[in-house]
Amino acid sequence: MASTATPSSFKPALWVPGDWNAFFGFGTNILVNMLTLTALLRYVLKLPDDLIFGRILPATGLMLFLSTMYYAWLGYGLAKKEGRNTVCALPSGISVPHMFVVVFVIMLPIASLTGDPIKGWEAGLTWVFVQSFVLMAGGYIAPYIKMITPRAALLGALAGVSIAFISMRPALEMYTDPVIGIVCFAILLASWFGGVRYFKGLPAGLIAIAVGSLIAWGGLAFGFNFGGMSVAKLGDSFASFGFSVPLPVFGHIFSGFQFIAVILVTAIPFGIYDLVEAMDNVESAEAGGDKFPTTRVITADGVISLIGCCLGNPFINAVYIGHPGWKAIGGRLGYSAATGVMVLVLSWFGILALMSAMIPLVAISPILLYIGMLIGAQAFQETPRSHAPAVIISLIPQVAGWGKLMVDNALGAAGTNAATVGLDKLAGTGVLYHGLEILGSGAILTSLILAGLTACMIDRTFAKAAMFSLAGAVMTFFGFMHSEAIGIAKTPAVAIAYLGVAAILYGCAKYSGVKAREPEPVHGDEAVAH
Repeated sequence: MASTATPSSFKPALWVPGDWNAFFGFGTNILVNMLTLTALLRYVLKLPDDLIFGRILPATGLMLFLSTMYYAWLGYGLAKKEGRNTVCALPSGISVPHMFVVVFVIMLPIASLTGDPIKGWEAGLTWVFVQSFVLMAGGYIAPYIKMITPRAALLGALAGVSIAFISMRPALEMYTDPVIGIVCFAILLASWFGGVRYFKGLPAGLIAIAVGSLIAWGGLAFGFNFGGMSVAKLGDSFASFGFSVPLPVFGHIFSGFQFIAVILVTAIPFGIYDLVEAMDNVESAEAGGDKFPTTRVITADGVISLIGCCLGNPFINAVYIGHPGWKAIGGRLGYSAATGVMVLVLSWFGILALMSAMIPLVAISPILLYIGMLIGAQAFQETPRSHAPAVIISLIPQVAGWGKLMVDNALGAAGTNAATVGLDKLAGTGVLYHGLEILGSGAILTSLILAGLTACMIDRTFAKAAMFSLAGAVMTFFGFMHSEAIGIAKTPAVAIAYLGVAAILYGCAKYSGVKAREPEPVHGDEAVAH
């Protein structure tokens, strides 16, 4: 119950009984995310353990500590200002969608191209470095971006990434080791989609990981190799125990700037998406009774991400959706701060190394697939039904980018490449490599432009659609779209095509006499993007 004391004399409670509920729920969520990113760093990027547990994770832990403490402090200030103990701190942590984007769209391709996973890590640092400044500056322009860009374009681009670069790999891993993968997937879906509550309300993600680990280690005892567990790996994990603090990595950040052309075409649009998403989440908190300053929230995410990046963390920080849920179960200020302390201890003392050696990767894969499903579904649920075609067309460039990556990796494993094999020969087998290359390069921006263009045409706002096409022509001319490197006139034919489309659409706006449609309301369930 809110206090009747005057705001100047009121001292908010730092911990209330409900904070325990929120701490176990939110803390488990953060722990699962930390284990997931550890698996990505070890098994996908194949970075050395001393780098992961000695530098990257301590930096990530410090960033999360700063973030959760800041939002607890921001909540404290709001509670003191309004003289009440009902304020719930904003939840925050590693942006899960962007965790996969930076790994699969930036770090892995560059690591594969150079043959050096360290180069991939450096590119990831540079990606966060750029995006941090986009966030800091964008806190002041986010309302304008949200006003001119159809939501189908922002969410559709993310949905394409979720299908191609988040969902496909874990789905394949699940069916490679189905005894663990499919069983854990069913446990998650029964709870997160079916509403099943497990023993004492334990989170489904924790239950799935526990069951997957039990199957893996139980199978090993009977001579089965489920999940690739071994006693030797478990013993080796103790070598990572010890106290590690993050240190500055400025040299590695600036080394990653050699890949700036690849980085810019994803960092800028995803920075814009972060702005809109943060605004939505702050609005959600306001609807729950706690009004936080949007610009300070977005700017803080940028500053905290930049600090983490400068110490070796290649993942962006973000405010999470779900504030009303944590508030409903009693969370106030303490749950956020306690989660930050927990993560700091786990990451600075190497405890995550032991936990990751005890948990099979395939037990985590279903969580990744579920996240991909949610992100993809959100693009349809949170946009007008008539904009569904715009969402679909936004998926295609991402699928093309994924297809090209698969072809390149397969040819690379055979010791050759597309140019050596011959584009005509590949086309003769049904592999239109040049088409994959043009459509899949700069896929994030291509998705945004195509979806924005389509949504505006559906709404019959042809002048606005023409502006999207004109923007596509400019970005294509300078290599941000449909090109693997920034430059002048990299794909001039595509740029000219966009100019032609812009002229046609401008003509439709001026002479067709077609009136714009009335805005269609959005009817969809709220989807969790973190």
